[in-house]
Amino acid sequence: MVKFSELPVIKMIHPEGHRWVIGFGLATIVFFLIGWSWLWVPALVLTIFCGSFFRDPERFPPLKEGSVVSPADGRVLSVMEVEGPELSGMESATKVSIFMSIFNVHVNRSPAAGRVLDIAYKPGKFFSANLDKAAEENERNLVVIEDEHKRRIAFVQIAGLIARRIVCFVEPDDYLEKGERFGLIRFGSRLDLYLPTDTEIDISVGQHVKAGETIIGYLPNVD
Repeated sequence: MVKFSELPVIKMIHPEGHRWVIGFGLATIVFFLIGWSWLWVPALVLTIFCGSFFRDPERFPPLKEGSVVSPADGRVLSVMEVEGPELSGMESATKVSIFMSIFNVHVNRSPAAGRVLDIAYKPGKFFSANLDKAAEENERNLVVIEDEHKRRIAFVQIAGLIARRIVCFVEPDDYLEKGERFGLIRFGSRLDLYLPTDTEIDISVGQHVKAGETIIGYLPNVD
């Protein structure tokens, strides 16, 4: 017998979303059977929305040497040189901010291969994720990795106006492959990527990117 979790439609949805989709789906069926159209229609809409929000398509990272891929689906808000985030060990960095609307895939992926050095979660507020102050005041989760050449890359999951839960699947000393899933944020959010300042950036503000596939830039060659 095929397990429920192995059904093709369910496998397309990240496990974090199963209870939401199943719950609203069952509610839709029950309300429909008892003739409560004023409830089963909204329940059906919520079922479809959650199925779309938690979708988890396969991604295929580019093999180009030194390439860094986007950690999130969404739109590039800004690219700027800043101080490295607290606890990252980076004095300065190029920060790429990516805004995820409720219509984007929200599964986050590692921008490069490397060992997880540190993870730091901070509670906070829930300003709209496209605002500058969201990076400093919203609930957020920092992940720092180090590649085989001892170069550090940091990325910060930031909750948004509607988001109320940041999920991180990894722990310090875990090893991440480029494009590997490391976390998820529920219902509209943002991700800030911090790269070495000598990274050759290959995207522009306003560009739409895909997690695990769109190349953000190239780390310098190491002799």
